[in-house]
Amino acid sequence: MFSKEESRLLREEFWISFGKSFPRKWILYDTKLKGFAFKFHFDTKLAMVTLDLEDDLENRINYWEKLQSLKTILTKEFLPEAIFEEEYFLENGKEISRIYVSLDQKVSIHNKNTWREVMEFFVEKMILFEAFFEDYQDFIDA
Repeated sequence: MFSKEESRLLREEFWISFGKSFPRKWILYDTKLKGFAFKFHFDTKLAMVTLDLEDDLENRINYWEKLQSLKTILTKEFLPEAIFEEEYFLENGKEISRIYVSLDQKVSIHNKNTWREVMEFFVEKMILFEAFFEDYQDFIDA
Protein backbone atom coordinates (compact mmCIF):
# COMPACT_ATOMS: atom_id res chain seq x y z
CA MET A 1 0.00 0.00 0.00
CA PHE A 2 1.25 3.44 -0.89
CA SER A 3 0.76 6.67 1.02
CA LYS A 4 -1.00 9.52 -0.79
CA GLU A 5 2.35 11.24 -1.26
CA GLU A 6 4.05 8.10 -2.60
CA SER A 7 1.14 7.56 -4.99
CA ARG A 8 1.29 11.19 -6.14
CA LEU A 9 5.02 10.91 -6.79
CA LEU A 10 4.59 7.69 -8.77
CA ARG A 11 1.86 9.26 -10.88
CA GLU A 12 4.02 12.29 -11.52
CA GLU A 13 6.98 10.08 -12.44
CA PHE A 14 4.84 8.08 -14.86
CA TRP A 15 3.56 11.15 -16.74
CA ILE A 16 7.01 12.73 -16.91
CA SER A 17 8.45 9.45 -18.17
CA PHE A 18 5.65 9.12 -20.73
CA GLY A 19 6.28 12.62 -22.03
CA LYS A 20 10.01 12.00 -22.34
CA SER A 21 9.63 8.54 -23.89
CA PHE A 22 7.02 9.62 -26.42
CA PRO A 23 7.47 13.34 -27.03
CA ARG A 24 4.57 14.41 -29.17
CA LYS A 25 1.98 17.15 -29.25
CA TRP A 26 -1.33 15.41 -28.72
CA ILE A 27 -4.67 17.02 -29.63
CA LEU A 28 -6.26 16.29 -26.22
CA TYR A 29 -8.28 19.42 -25.30
CA ASP A 30 -7.23 21.35 -28.40
CA THR A 31 -10.05 20.01 -30.59
CA LYS A 32 -11.57 23.48 -31.17
CA LEU A 33 -14.90 21.88 -30.17
CA LYS A 34 -16.40 22.97 -26.84
CA GLY A 35 -16.66 20.09 -24.39
CA PHE A 36 -15.02 17.61 -26.80
CA ALA A 37 -11.67 16.27 -25.56
CA PHE A 38 -9.33 13.32 -25.80
CA LYS A 39 -7.80 12.07 -22.56
CA PHE A 40 -5.37 9.56 -21.15
CA HIS A 41 -6.36 7.84 -17.91
CA PHE A 42 -4.19 5.52 -15.81
CA ASP A 43 -4.87 4.43 -12.25
CA THR A 44 -4.30 1.37 -10.09
CA LYS A 45 -6.72 -0.83 -12.06
CA LEU A 46 -6.72 0.17 -15.72
CA ALA A 47 -5.51 2.46 -18.46
CA MET A 48 -7.85 4.17 -20.92
CA VAL A 49 -7.72 6.44 -23.92
CA THR A 50 -10.98 8.35 -24.09
CA LEU A 51 -12.98 10.76 -26.15
CA ASP A 52 -15.10 12.67 -23.64
CA LEU A 53 -18.13 14.85 -24.27
CA GLU A 54 -18.55 17.07 -21.22
CA ASP A 55 -20.47 20.11 -22.41
CA ASP A 56 -24.08 21.00 -21.76
CA LEU A 57 -26.63 18.34 -22.59
CA GLU A 58 -27.68 19.87 -25.93
CA ASN A 59 -24.10 19.95 -27.24
CA ARG A 60 -23.41 16.47 -25.87
CA ILE A 61 -26.46 15.08 -27.66
CA ASN A 62 -25.47 16.82 -30.90
CA TYR A 63 -21.92 15.42 -30.83
CA TRP A 64 -23.10 12.01 -29.61
CA GLU A 65 -25.55 11.61 -32.49
CA LYS A 66 -22.82 12.43 -35.00
CA LEU A 67 -20.38 10.03 -33.36
CA GLN A 68 -23.05 7.32 -33.30
CA SER A 69 -23.49 7.76 -37.06
CA LEU A 70 -19.72 7.25 -37.42
CA LYS A 71 -19.57 4.26 -35.06
CA THR A 72 -19.21 1.67 -37.82
CA ILE A 73 -16.33 3.60 -39.39
CA LEU A 74 -14.60 4.11 -36.03
CA THR A 75 -14.90 0.45 -35.06
CA LYS A 76 -14.12 -1.01 -38.48
CA GLU A 77 -11.28 1.26 -39.60
CA PHE A 78 -9.71 2.62 -36.41
CA LEU A 79 -10.60 1.11 -33.04
CA PRO A 80 -12.56 -2.18 -33.20
CA GLU A 81 -12.57 -2.43 -29.40
CA ALA A 82 -14.04 1.06 -28.82
CA ILE A 83 -16.80 1.16 -26.22
CA PHE A 84 -19.55 3.76 -26.54
CA GLU A 85 -21.24 4.92 -23.33
CA GLU A 86 -23.79 7.68 -23.74
CA GLU A 87 -24.16 7.98 -19.95
CA TYR A 88 -20.82 7.62 -18.20
CA PHE A 89 -20.38 8.76 -14.61
CA LEU A 90 -17.02 10.10 -13.46
CA GLU A 91 -15.76 9.45 -9.93
CA ASN A 92 -17.03 12.90 -8.88
CA GLY A 93 -20.55 11.97 -10.03
CA LYS A 94 -20.54 14.15 -13.14
CA GLU A 95 -22.32 12.61 -16.12
CA ILE A 96 -20.57 12.72 -19.49
CA SER A 97 -20.68 10.75 -22.72
CA ARG A 98 -17.56 8.73 -23.45
CA ILE A 99 -16.02 6.59 -26.15
CA TYR A 100 -13.01 4.69 -24.92
CA VAL A 101 -10.60 1.83 -25.27
CA SER A 102 -9.12 0.26 -22.17
CA LEU A 103 -6.25 -1.87 -21.03
CA ASP A 104 -7.09 -3.64 -17.80
CA GLN A 105 -4.80 -6.64 -17.93
CA LYS A 106 -3.33 -6.24 -14.47
CA VAL A 107 -1.83 -2.81 -15.10
CA SER A 108 -1.32 -0.31 -12.32
CA ILE A 109 0.26 3.09 -12.14
CA HIS A 110 1.85 1.83 -8.90
CA ASN A 111 3.61 -1.01 -10.77
CA LYS A 112 6.50 0.30 -12.86
CA ASN A 113 6.72 -3.08 -14.61
CA THR A 114 3.45 -2.24 -16.43
CA TRP A 115 4.38 1.30 -17.43
CA ARG A 116 5.97 0.50 -20.79
CA GLU A 117 2.96 -1.56 -21.88
CA VAL A 118 0.63 1.28 -20.91
CA MET A 119 2.74 3.91 -22.68
CA GLU A 120 2.74 1.88 -25.89
CA PHE A 121 -1.02 1.32 -25.56
CA PHE A 122 -1.56 5.07 -25.07
CA VAL A 123 0.46 5.99 -28.14
CA GLU A 124 -1.10 3.36 -30.41
CA LYS A 125 -4.69 4.11 -29.44
CA MET A 126 -4.43 7.90 -29.26
CA ILE A 127 -2.85 8.03 -32.72
CA LEU A 128 -5.87 6.09 -34.04
CA PHE A 129 -8.36 8.31 -32.18
CA GLU A 130 -6.64 11.41 -33.56
CA ALA A 131 -6.58 10.01 -37.11
CA PHE A 132 -10.33 9.35 -36.89
CA PHE A 133 -10.93 12.86 -35.56
CA GLU A 134 -8.84 14.49 -38.26
CA ASP A 135 -10.72 12.56 -40.97
CA TYR A 136 -14.19 13.40 -39.61
CA GLN A 137 -13.72 16.68 -37.72
CA ASP A 138 -15.61 18.72 -40.30
CA PHE A 139 -18.62 16.40 -40.09
CA ILE A 140 -18.57 16.35 -36.27
CA ASP A 141 -18.31 20.15 -36.12
CA ALA A 142 -21.02 20.84 -38.71
